[in-house]
Amino acid sequence: MRTSVRVGALGVGLALIAGTGLVARQTPAARPQAAAAQRQQVPKVTTPPLITTGYAAARPLGLTRAVYDFAAQHPEVLRYVPCYCGCEAEGHSDNESCFVRSRDARGNVTQWDMHGFG
Repeated sequence: MRTSVRVGALGVGLALIAGTGLVARQTPAARPQAAAAQRQQVPKVTTPPLITTGYAAARPLGLTRAVYDFAAQHPEVLRYVPCYCGCEAEGHSDNESCFVRSRDARGNVTQWDMHGFG
């Protein structure tokens, strides 16, 4: 009788351990925390101020700033997005070049291209 109690207790204990591990792996709340920790480890690219004088924004200024910031932080995305507005005549090769004119050796933005502003 004692053996069956031990086996039963062992089975319940293993089920609890396995169930707890399964729940922990499937908890969606853990994913954003891990993603946030990973984003904090990536150094942020520095940027110059966005000069808005002389240009009428096609979108609200806050949205425009967010797009320029995205272009600064994620060139690996925008380099694969073609531009269809005809700006290749100005030397633009991809969508990143509509926002960023130059970067230093570390990838920091040194000069904006105002083409993406309007």
